[in-house]
Amino acid sequence: MAKIKISDEALPRWEKSYSIIGNHSGIQICTWTKKALRGKGVCYKEKFYGVDCHRCAQISPALAWCQENCIFCWRPNEWMEEIKMKNKDVDEPAEIIEQVVAQRKKLVSGLKGAEDADKRKWDESFFLFPSHWAISLSGEPTLYPKLPEMVKELRKHKEVRSIFIVSNGQEPKMIAELAKEDALPTQLYISLDASDSKMFEKVNKPKYKDGWKRLNRTLALLPKLKCRRVIRYTLIKEVNDAEKYLEKFADIFEKSKADFIEIKGYMFLGDSRKRLVFENMPMHEYVKKYAEKIVKLLPNYRIEDEDYLSRIVLLKRKNSYYENRIKAQNRATR
Repeated sequence: MAKIKISDEALPRWEKSYSIIGNHSGIQICTWTKKALRGKGVCYKEKFYGVDCHRCAQISPALAWCQENCIFCWRPNEWMEEIKMKNKDVDEPAEIIEQVVAQRKKLVSGLKGAEDADKRKWDESFFLFPSHWAISLSGEPTLYPKLPEMVKELRKHKEVRSIFIVSNGQEPKMIAELAKEDALPTQLYISLDASDSKMFEKVNKPKYKDGWKRLNRTLALLPKLKCRRVIRYTLIKEVNDAEKYLEKFADIFEKSKADFIEIKGYMFLGDSRKRLVFENMPMHEYVKKYAEKIVKLLPNYRIEDEDYLSRIVLLKRKNSYYENRIKAQNRATR
């Protein structure tokens, strides 16, 4: 039995929003997956990258563990547990994956009876193994010490076309280990929401004293990684959007050599409403204008796409090795 688990005090809070898997993992069926199953649209990740929204498993192996308390986070980050997760105390990747698939079936099953349900998509979503795995959801996945094994375990399933890992970049050693163990995901996201250490302290509220240095060590690794690399930048009005920061952000973006940069507007949702106000949420046109400004400072990038409903603009590196849409594969190499 794994020793590490969500505390008894916090567990009821987490159970209100997530299905708990094992001792420290979780799954949730997102709004876009539900819409896809009812023929009401797909998420921007399907539009941009071609993932299967209706066959997505959005999970976290470290649901209640994070090294940051970002002010824009939708999650109840005030309820996060201690930072460390020791190898000997965690659930095995195969066990987590098996339970995720079983629990996902239960969550999807109720949508079959909807009048506007897409029968083909529902059948694929319910009966087939999830083809897209988004290892993000809540918490920080790179804290899970068996993350490389989890990626390798998912690769064993031929049905898996894409594996995304979203990280705050606070564990550069784990990013390096993913590369060393040949366990890089199809697409690796690094969140970058500050242009300097002062802003980082304000926006991301790191628990590590050297948090800004840790993030920059991770960013320095990106040019060497043989997978699709994405910088995720959450734009918050009157917080990190001032023109005086544009050049600093542009410099970081260029040095990262990321294949894609997602400039996404902050959404006034969930627990972030306790820390920010409605006016901090930019509309899509605001995000687009910001993207047009910063791309002028990025000679190696161009505006590639946008999604109005998600308030996001996609930039792409001009000499990127990768096509936008992911092909039928579960492993990214170049």
